Amino acid sequence: MKKTFLFLISMLMMFSIILAGCGGSEESSGGNTDNSGGSDSSGGNSQDTLVFGKGSDAVSLDPATVTGGPSFAVTKNIYETLVNFNYKEQSTEVVNTGLAKDWEISDDGTVYTFTLREGVKFQNGEKFTADAVVFNFNRWKNGEGEFPYYPSMFGGYGDKSVIKSVEAVDDYTVKFTLDRPLAPFLKDLAMSPFAIASPKAIQKYGEDFGKHPVGTGPFKFVEWKPNNTITLEKYEDYWNEELPKLNRVIFKVIKSNRARLTALENGEIDLMLGLNPSDIKEVKGKKGLQVFYRPPLNIGYLGLTVTRKPFGNPKVRRAMNYAINKKEIVEAFYADQAKVAVSPLPPTIAGFNANLDPYEYNPEKAKQLLAEAGYPDGFKMELWAMPVPRPYMPNGKKIAQAMQADLKKVGIDAKIVSYDWATYLEKASKGEADAFLLGWTSDNGDADNVLYTLLSSDAIGSNNYTYYSNKELDKVLKKAQKVTDPKKRQELYKKAQEIIHKDAPWVPIVHSTPALAGDANLAGFKPHPTGSDRLARVYFK
Repeated sequence: MKKTFLFLISMLMMFSIILAGCGGSEESSGGNTDNSGGSDSSGGNSQDTLVFGKGSDAVSLDPATVTGGPSFAVTKNIYETLVNFNYKEQSTEVVNTGLAKDWEISDDGTVYTFTLREGVKFQNGEKFTADAVVFNFNRWKNGEGEFPYYPSMFGGYGDKSVIKSVEAVDDYTVKFTLDRPLAPFLKDLAMSPFAIASPKAIQKYGEDFGKHPVGTGPFKFVEWKPNNTITLEKYEDYWNEELPKLNRVIFKVIKSNRARLTALENGEIDLMLGLNPSDIKEVKGKKGLQVFYRPPLNIGYLGLTVTRKPFGNPKVRRAMNYAINKKEIVEAFYADQAKVAVSPLPPTIAGFNANLDPYEYNPEKAKQLLAEAGYPDGFKMELWAMPVPRPYMPNGKKIAQAMQADLKKVGIDAKIVSYDWATYLEKASKGEADAFLLGWTSDNGDADNVLYTLLSSDAIGSNNYTYYSNKELDKVLKKAQKVTDPKKRQELYKKAQEIIHKDAPWVPIVHSTPALAGDANLAGFKPHPTGSDRLARVYFK
């Protein structure tokens, strides 16, 4: 089936190129879109279609409405944000390679004025101007409940938002006015959910816009076959004439990490997410393959929904932390590509508190706490297992089974349940799970994007699935947003982690270094720590 699929793509692309003539940029490698990786008569590689294997399908292609990496993996290549991270250097430094070519910040940190890039068009031909920026931000600000990242990063919808106004000064100047300083504001703007979409397309498609995405990025949307493939093709009018270097990208869903590796070995795909740590040595030993490493910026955890009995009791939550053998789980499922987590914040992010006293594996301590909480004989619960592999959770079902066995030793009877990915996220976000496996890859490399986004009261109903709320924590996190001195911010985040550690709304499990595998001829691919990879510079040698 795969070979037939690629053959049809190849024939369609060859036919379209015959009709269009021989034009194109120097980076375009010609009319052969066959995925066989064959060479042309001059000895160069003529492959110009990348097939990218991933573990699950996108939920929507409107990035403002989703929170998961499988969606952002696609949308990052269709849309662009005002500012970018430094993708070349695999860092979360903010640079001016996005839709804004320059910006100024007022002395009090409350006014940001951006000079926009001219000559940019959306993929439907609509002109990109400051009005499009205003339209998108007003849409998110006034979209109560529709855009989960907006309240997580900007304090809430409507009047609760730290963004007071967004104004078009002229066609290519846009001014943001905040009601208080927000230290990570530029990094927030570089995040995938705040990519600028076509106002005309949003108005045309309404609730179905997520199936008809239109941005200004290097690739435009072609087709979505649910739970199978999403196809993008080169946007010929992209403002950077040198990019993209590929003519087509196909995102292919192959749920099992091992099955995905088999597909790579067979030449059915060219690049894959979710290489099992145990398979790294095998890939390194094969001549036609290579391994890529994503700089670590994630956390895998077991969330405990505090609005559901018995997890409203902090002693029960601490007992869960003592009952689960995190070290054994990491050794069993992550090989040497991960570290046991102590805090929700990855150690690679400034503000990590290295002085926290870990919850070591201690079943007797867990039993003692359960007895003190009124559960000397334990209790029954549901343990939700992720249905898809993610960098921080390569096999949710098996990890849940290991936890189930640990919990049984202290009298807790955990029933493992799961759902399809979209349903899993929706139900967990509504607080319907007793305990759930999940994880997070930081979107911007700032402590705010982990601690405030996942554990503040403002994030309940968006990214705070545990419904945990602590007024003291909220106060510390909001103060950290206003402080611009890096050292003072870091101290505040260390204090925040102490509060979280004591309250234990999570069982932090792991910080992993995700591995990817690809064809040996693949070049220009640099996995970004945020997990959202831009593919415009990727090509085949």
